[in-house]
Amino acid sequence: MRADPSLQWLLGGTIALYVVAMYVLAYVSQRRIHNVEDFLVAGRQLPLSLAWMTLLATWFGAGTMLTAADEVRVQGLRAAALDPLGAGLCLLLAGWFVAGPMWRERLLTVPDLFRRRFGVAAETVSAVIMVPSYFGWIAAQFVALAGMLELYFGIDPRVGLVLVAVVGTGYTLMGGMWSVTLTDAVQITLVLAGLLVLGVVVLFELGSGDAVTGWSRLATETPAELRTVVPTDTAAEFWAWCGVLAVGALGNLPGQDLMQRVFAAKSERVARRACQVAAVVYLAFGTIPVGLGLASNLLFPADRTAAILPALAHAFLNPALAVVFTVALMSAVLSTIDSAILSPAGVLAQNVFSKFSTAPLLSLNRWAVLLVAGCSLALAYVGENAYSLLENAYALTLVGLLAPMLFGLYLQPRGQAAALASMMLGAGVWLAHVALGWETFLQPQVSNMGWHIPVVLAATSISVMAYLMVEPPWTMRRRREAEISPDGS
Repeated sequence: MRADPSLQWLLGGTIALYVVAMYVLAYVSQRRIHNVEDFLVAGRQLPLSLAWMTLLATWFGAGTMLTAADEVRVQGLRAAALDPLGAGLCLLLAGWFVAGPMWRERLLTVPDLFRRRFGVAAETVSAVIMVPSYFGWIAAQFVALAGMLELYFGIDPRVGLVLVAVVGTGYTLMGGMWSVTLTDAVQITLVLAGLLVLGVVVLFELGSGDAVTGWSRLATETPAELRTVVPTDTAAEFWAWCGVLAVGALGNLPGQDLMQRVFAAKSERVARRACQVAAVVYLAFGTIPVGLGLASNLLFPADRTAAILPALAHAFLNPALAVVFTVALMSAVLSTIDSAILSPAGVLAQNVFSKFSTAPLLSLNRWAVLLVAGCSLALAYVGENAYSLLENAYALTLVGLLAPMLFGLYLQPRGQAAALASMMLGAGVWLAHVALGWETFLQPQVSNMGWHIPVVLAATSISVMAYLMVEPPWTMRRRREAEISPDGS
C-alpha cells in the first residue's frame, strides 16, 4: 500500500514538520527542568486539563490504534479484552481506589512506596520486576511505528526501528515529564480528531452515503462469533479471556507510567479526576478502532494481511486527510513511546543507580532514559508480535507487584519478608510458565484434569497467599511491640 511519490513527499514533509514541532516543545519544556522532581513529575504542577490528556496519550498507542483493531478483525470483540476494555477499566479503578492514597504519599516512583512500607530490599526487588516489564511495551511501539514507515516509505524495518527510537528518545531526554506532557497534549488531540474523521467516513462508506445505514450494516452483517465480547463456548476460552482482562485491568495499577502522572497532578482531587476522565474518553474513543476492525471485514473481505487502520485511511480518505490521519496515527505511538521510556528510567535512576553512584540524580535519570531505549530497541529486533509484547509487559507487574502494593497502601505492612515472598513467588511462578511455554497453570498436568487456569490469575493468587502467610499476625504483634520505645512512643 505504498503511497504514490507525490503523496510520499507530502507525507514526509508533514512528518518532518511535526517532528520539528515536537522538538520545539521539548526545548521550551527544558527550561522548566531544575531538579529531579521537575524532570520526573513536572514539579507536581499538572492541572486537570494536562493530567488527563497525558494519561490518555500514554496508553492510546500501538495497542489501541493498530494492534487491537487488527486482532478484533480476526478474532472479533473478544480480542478487545486487553485493549481498550482492560486499559479503560484500569484507569477507572485507579481513579476510584489508588490515585488518592498514592498522591498523598508524595512519591517520585512506585518503588519508593515499597521502601517506605517494607524496606530497601523490597524497593530494589520491586524495581527489578518493574523495569523489564516496560521493555516489551516500548518494543511494541517501536515495531508498530517502524512497520508504518515501511508501509508508506519502503524503509527497511531494521533502519525504521532505529529512527523511531532516536526520535522518541530525543525529546524525552530533553524535557522529561514536562516535555512528555506538552507533546502528549498535542499528540492526543491529533489522534482523537483523526479517529473521529476516519470513523465517520467509514460509516458513510458502509452505508453508501448514509452513516445510520452503515452502522446498521455493521451490527447486522458482522458474524455472530465476531460480535461475542465474552466467549463462553468452553471453560478454557472463558478463563483465558478473564486472564487477559485481568492483565489489562489490574496489571498496570502498580505501573510507574500511570502513577507518575498521579504524582505529577497538582492536587489529590486532580489526580483522581484525571484518571476518571481519561478512562471515559479511553473507552469511548477506543471503540472506534474496534469498530473499524469489524468494518474492514465487510469492506475488504478478501484482504487479511494489511494493517487495517492505515489501509482504511488510504482507501477512503482524500490525500490531505489521509496524510493528517497518518500523522495522527504516528502521534499516538510516539506519545506512548516517550511516556513508556521515561517511567522505567526514573525507577532505574532513583531506586537502583542512586545506590551505587554519586553522580547527580538528574544526570542518572537522563542516562537511564538512554539505557531503557537501548534495551527496548534490542527487544524489538527479536521480532515477537506486538500483541504478545503488550500482554507480557502488563502481566509481570500484575503477578509481582499488585498484591504487596495494595496491602502496603491500605493495611498495616506485614514486614519486608512478606513483601519479598509475594513479589518473588508471584513473578517466579509466571516466569517459569513462560519459560516452559505453558499458557495455563501447571499445564499439562492440571489441564488434563479439565482445569484451564490462566497463569496470570494463578500467579497473582500465589502472590497474595505468600504475602498473607509468610508473616502471621502473632509475629507482626511481636515486631510492633519491639518497635515501641520505652516511653511508649
